[in-house]
Amino acid sequence: MQENNLPVSFDNTEFAFKYKSDKELKQARLLFSMMGQPTLVKLGTRLTPWAIKNGLPVKGIIRSTIFKQFVGGETLAETAKVAAKLGQYQVQVILDYGVEGGEDSEQEYDHAADEFIRVIDYAATQSNIPFMSVKVTGFSRFALLEKIDGLMTAATGTLIKRYLQVIDQLETAEKEEWHRVRTRLLRICEQAAEKKVGVLIDAEETWIQDPVDALTILMMDSFNKTTPVIYNTVQLYRHDRLQFLKDCYEAAEERNFLLAVKLVRGAYMEKERARAAERGYASPIQPDKISADRDYNAGVQFGLERLNRVALIIATHNEKSNLDAVAWLQQHGVPFHHPHVHFSQLYGMSDNITFNLAAAGCSVSKYLPFGPIDDVIPYLMRRAQENTSVKGQTGRELGLIKKELQRRK
Repeated sequence: MQENNLPVSFDNTEFAFKYKSDKELKQARLLFSMMGQPTLVKLGTRLTPWAIKNGLPVKGIIRSTIFKQFVGGETLAETAKVAAKLGQYQVQVILDYGVEGGEDSEQEYDHAADEFIRVIDYAATQSNIPFMSVKVTGFSRFALLEKIDGLMTAATGTLIKRYLQVIDQLETAEKEEWHRVRTRLLRICEQAAEKKVGVLIDAEETWIQDPVDALTILMMDSFNKTTPVIYNTVQLYRHDRLQFLKDCYEAAEERNFLLAVKLVRGAYMEKERARAAERGYASPIQPDKISADRDYNAGVQFGLERLNRVALIIATHNEKSNLDAVAWLQQHGVPFHHPHVHFSQLYGMSDNITFNLAAAGCSVSKYLPFGPIDDVIPYLMRRAQENTSVKGQTGRELGLIKKELQRRK
């Protein structure tokens, strides 16, 4: 482990890939080579969900390629092995049961909430699993979230005032349905607080995000009085989110709770832009990457300067954003393992960042999804698209893998 004042570098491939065998590295090299071909990815992301839906025998191929690279396993037991392996290298884990967005039954939503609670119970027994992640769309009907969001957009006042007004306007059956959603989240948060496991509430598409934000802030107000338990996710590729972060901080000061946030750039760019163009409204996405980077780094800076009130998860694959945050900690004499500062990257990506941060003594984790292949397909398709659309990401991954394979020779 390095001293806090030594420089951190993301070029050490020996640290980055120590946990992977030669065979695993070669498999990763092949996968990222394929992901570097946009036409292939476009075809794959269209055909794969269709093939799964129609029962074609493709699960074996998926399981041995993209699933193996980005997912911990189909069950919690399988995933536990991956988590334990990461723990050997001082890398922590954010466990994510990969169920999301659908028009399922109330029974299935209750089952999803039970699964999230099971994940919390398991995480509480493991020293290197401080967090788990939930998607509200895992236990709520998408169309209901969309309706509430639409009504909130038309209302006036603060986020919470608009939310309360709108819930009051819902029809009786919808009010009852929403009450069940709130109760599921409340059960999850209560268990997490009791077991001392952090809950990261994932970001969603802009047209369902407002009720998710409102619910999350209300849960923070209840559970984050003395320690950060509930974290919201702020997508800074949205041009309104830096201001949103500042507004949340004001609410935290006013209501005297800890603002806990995971800062990400974002995951729905193509979908958001396409929907905005199709429906004729202004795109919620930043006009260019420079703007997204500027707001992301400003958000990190905003949080770091207020660590007495803010618990921050810097969740990014951007090397500069990570290095800037580390440099800030060094300059201000803040220990790398400060309880309110955490770094995170997705499992299967940016190992050079994660494992070098861990070697330097930073608190850092892999976001580790698990679940049946059918359930994690939306997540996997986003990873494939992201690796094609993020300029240079696939090339960077490939270059580092090749460098390590060469070093091992």
